[in-house]
Formats: sequence, C-alpha cells, structure tokens
Amino acid sequence: MRIYLVVIDDSPEAEIALRFAARRAVKTGGGVEILTLLPPQEFMAFGGVQATIEDEARLHAEGLVAGAAGTLLAESGLHPAITVREGDGPKVIREMIAANPQIAALVLGAAASGAPGALVSHFAGADAGALSVPLMIVPGSLSPEQIDRLS
Repeated sequence: MRIYLVVIDDSPEAEIALRFAARRAVKTGGGVEILTLLPPQEFMAFGGVQATIEDEARLHAEGLVAGAAGTLLAESGLHPAITVREGDGPKVIREMIAANPQIAALVLGAAASGAPGALVSHFAGADAGALSVPLMIVPGSLSPEQIDRLS
C-alpha cells in the first residue's frame, strides 16, 4: 500500500498538507501516516520540572495528532497511522522512510507567507536529492477547494 507521510504541527499549512495527502491516498488506494515531532527538551537540573515539561509537550503533541486523525477520518474515511517522536525532524523523517518501504511520499505544507518552514527548507534545499521518496510541498495559500481539485 502507498503511504503518504505527513508531518503535523500547530501551523495552518500542516492542515493543508494533511488534506492533500488524504485526498491523494483515497484516489490511489493508499494510506496516511501522521507524524508529529516533539522538540528536544533542554536539560534542567530539577528532574521533576523536566519530567513535567516533557509530559506536557507529549500530551500537546498527542492531542494535536488525535485531532488531525479525527479530521482525516471524518473527511476521508481513512484510519491513519500515528507516530509521535522526539528528536531532530529531518533525522526522524529519514529513519521513518528507511524503516517503512510502503512510504511513497513525504508531504509537507509550506507557509503561505514568509519562510516556508524548517522542514520544507531542509528537504527542498541541500538535502533535496537525498530522499528516497518524492517530496510533495503543498502551498499554504491553497483553499480546500483548490486542494481537492489538485489532488
């Protein structure tokens, strides 16, 4: 099965990328894997405070992914795979692609204005030719109707 890997965060362009990936998956008989990345936490001398911060970050990420999965299910009927990982975004993404041969594309949303986002900049820049799957960058300025038409 063809899997579209989508990285989700709090940005509007992430929702657009998810919609695009879901539409492509439905049309190709594929699936979607939703990845959210936990930012690496800086070490704090007080272990209890560190644990609380890490727990809050994980809960926020899990809520974000659960909401995205619910939206995906409601709009397309797809049951996505969900992954929450901590670490360097590009490294985690490369590891996931290497570990799952069914991942057919990495789908990222680019910000509608300003810098496109750290992952888009990374993968579309110097590392553009290093991925083993196509990179699909969905413009953050697209409307739901435009996404539906293009996907």
